[in-house]
Amino acid sequence: MQNAFARISVADYLDGELRSEVRHEYIDGEVYAMSGASRRHHLIATNLARHISNTAVNRRSCQVFIAGMKVFIESRNIFYYPDLFASCDPSDRDDYFSTKPCFVIEILSPSTAAIDRREKRQNYALLPSLREYVLVDQDRQRVDVYRRDERGSFNVTRIEGSGTLHLSCLNLDLSLDDIYLGVELPTGISEPDSPVYA
Repeated sequence: MQNAFARISVADYLDGELRSEVRHEYIDGEVYAMSGASRRHHLIATNLARHISNTAVNRRSCQVFIAGMKVFIESRNIFYYPDLFASCDPSDRDDYFSTKPCFVIEILSPSTAAIDRREKRQNYALLPSLREYVLVDQDRQRVDVYRRDERGSFNVTRIEGSGTLHLSCLNLDLSLDDIYLGVELPTGISEPDSPVYA
């Protein structure tokens, strides 16, 4: 039986993204439109970008990107749009995507949390440059950090309350109070507390 979905090439995808008003992620020939984000999501992303960019500007080889820049995982033929990431490799300078991020941050939403925790975590881990994959909860003051160890495996740590997030490639410590500054978190959340996935 033939596949009903037409697959497109990387070149056609990249060309289409230059002209599209809607961003799409690319998964080995198939494209998926990205939905909009909440007020909390944008405030958290802005707080992260402000603090991280202030540190990165002092490290000339590091560049920080928020929302509109893609990460290409060549081994899986995938392009994602992370919420925020940094690249400190001077050879990683394509105009429209990065291949060597040192950390990637995704802000969880109900529609993307499962994909961020499983599929994206596994695919980002294939990037040798990646030191940390960070998942930021937008409903609770809580961050899960998947950090690569000396053997190349990723271990997860959960940070809550007024804890501190460390981003090793920038040697930056960022308090959760700063990440969630001005963010009105919902009360009485009824869904079960999500587990940490190793």
